[in-house]
Amino acid sequence: MRLLSYNIHKGIGGRDRRYQLHRIIDVIEHENPDIICLQEVDHNVKRSKFDHQPELLQEYFGYQAADFQWNHKVKSGGYGNYVLSRYPFHQVSHVCLKLIHRKKRGAQVVWIDSPEGEFVLVNMHLGLAEKQRQNQVSHLFTQKEYRQHEDLPALIVGDFNDWRNQLSKGQFEPHGFTQVTRPPSRFRSFPAYLPMGALDKAFIKGKIQIHEARVVRSPLTHVASDHLPLVIDFHLKAAPH
Repeated sequence: MRLLSYNIHKGIGGRDRRYQLHRIIDVIEHENPDIICLQEVDHNVKRSKFDHQPELLQEYFGYQAADFQWNHKVKSGGYGNYVLSRYPFHQVSHVCLKLIHRKKRGAQVVWIDSPEGEFVLVNMHLGLAEKQRQNQVSHLFTQKEYRQHEDLPALIVGDFNDWRNQLSKGQFEPHGFTQVTRPPSRFRSFPAYLPMGALDKAFIKGKIQIHEARVVRSPLTHVASDHLPLVIDFHLKAAPH
C-alpha cells in the first residue's frame, strides 16, 4: 500500500506564488498513492480562485472515501486537512488541536478497512511553537477519538513543523510509536525549492511494516508547493499462525 502526505500550500507555489492546483494533482498522480493525506487545502478563498479544492480533488481522483476537516477560517471560506482513500472508512473523527489562543490546528483520526486489514490513520498539522506542538500531540493521545482505536496498528503523518525533531522521543516513543522519517537529513521537505527542514514526518505503531519511505524530489515538486511530498510504502504484517 502507498500513502502520500503533502502540505499543498493551498495549491500556491512556494517560490513563484502562482495558484496552479493542476501541479499538485500532477505530483499526486505521478506517485499513484492508495491513500492521500493533505494539509492546507483551500475552500472558497480568493487566493485560490474560490475553488472548492476538496471537491475538485475528489472529482479528479474518484477515490472511494474522502473526509475534509476545517481548520482555519478565512472570511466565508478557509482551509484544513483532507484524506482521500481507495479503501473504505469505518469511522472518521476530528480532534481540535487549538490550544490557548493560537491559530486553529487539527487532526483527522480515520479507521481504515484496507485489503491487508484494519488500521488507524491520523493526518495532522501542528503549530509553529515547540511547546505548542508538544501539547498538541499529548492532547491527541488523551482523546477518546484516538484512544478507542489503541489496539489497532496506527500510522500518523502530516506537517509537524518540528524543525529540531523533538517530538519523536518526547511525545511519540512513550506511546509506542517509532519514527519512520529518520534520519532527518534524508527527509528534508521544506522549503521545497531548497529543503532544509524535515517537517513532514511519519510515525508507526503495531504491525505495520515499512517497505520504503522517501521525500519526492523532482522539478515539479520543487515548484508546486512550499513543501515536498512524503511517500510511504507499507504493509500490515500478517498475524502469526
